[in-house]
Amino acid sequence: MNEEQSQFEKIYQTNYQRVIRVCMGYVNGDEASAKDLTQEVFIKVWENLESFRKEASIATWIYRITVNTCLLQLRKKKYLKGEEVFEKLVESPEDSQPTKENQLKRMYQCINKLPKDSRGIILLDLEGLPQKEIAEIMGLSHEAVRVRIHRIKTSLTKCVQNDSI
Repeated sequence: MNEEQSQFEKIYQTNYQRVIRVCMGYVNGDEASAKDLTQEVFIKVWENLESFRKEASIATWIYRITVNTCLLQLRKKKYLKGEEVFEKLVESPEDSQPTKENQLKRMYQCINKLPKDSRGIILLDLEGLPQKEIAEIMGLSHEAVRVRIHRIKTSLTKCVQNDSI
């Protein structure tokens, strides 16, 4: 394994879980689609690694690629609305009991109802990224991100509790 492959392998191992979780948020928890998107992200990382300018951290750069890849895919596929996906995910009677998995599916459904920019912001926030880094990734001011995160969390709380956003 050469140095470039070794560097990529380390980047992949460090960032894979974060990237797939962000992708899961964009595709309503559809694991197969999230894995496909994650693969696309890392193909782009591999293809562009030499051109990475190191103006930001590698993680910030990868998150930007992830958000752009997911948004592009959503535009291409015109993904099903969250409600339709949620109904398909929670049709069986045994799902009537609130479980952690059902709550997670419900949260993904609520996240999917958000506008695309808000969705990207909250998914990055849920990943634990600092607000300043989210602002850099999304091309917004830190203050704008701070306010939006507060509004998004309020909206998601209402959605999860009342089934509306």
